[in-house]
Amino acid sequence: MRLDVSPTRMELLGLRKRTALAKRGHKLLKDKQDELMRKLLEGLKILRELREKLERELEFTIKRFLFARSSMNSGEVEEAFLLPGKELRIELEKKRFLNVEVPIFKRIVSGKIHCYGFARTSPELDLSLLSLEKVVEEIIELAEREKSIELIAMEIQRTRRRVNALEYVLIPSLVETVRYIQMKLSEMERGNLSRLMRIKEIIRGSE
Repeated sequence: MRLDVSPTRMELLGLRKRTALAKRGHKLLKDKQDELMRKLLEGLKILRELREKLERELEFTIKRFLFARSSMNSGEVEEAFLLPGKELRIELEKKRFLNVEVPIFKRIVSGKIHCYGFARTSPELDLSLLSLEKVVEEIIELAEREKSIELIAMEIQRTRRRVNALEYVLIPSLVETVRYIQMKLSEMERGNLSRLMRIKEIIRGSE
């Protein structure tokens, strides 16, 4: 769609600059979109591998805990977990990647995972808690990566809308308007040339 502007040389100059700027912006946004897509696909692959690994380790941890509980009576299991041993807090930090603020989950850990004596507990309970400790770390990493991928996907959608707006709306409108002004200016120049030629003929006829 042609823009509603006056067909003047000043407008033509301004529109040519806007067209060049729009094309440059389109290229930069396209490059950004491609890099975001590359990062998204890379992240999805890592996320899938991490999720599969986490599911296996979580299943293994649960089996170990059930085996440990089967070798202890319920009172001993409850007594082992009466006092909290390890505290985990998460602080949210952010880093920027191609104008996307992705989260960084900073772990703040205090205490130990084993908060009981070893005399009346099963070795399998100790191993299951160590395995659980590792699983919790991987759950946090999984959550961090999932949120990053979600934010990158949202930025890809926004960038794609801007790329399409430039490629299919603004740039074609600018190009069409530039052609229209060039055509009008050419018509005006031809008209001026015709008038000058008629004036010359009149002057020559009067001599």
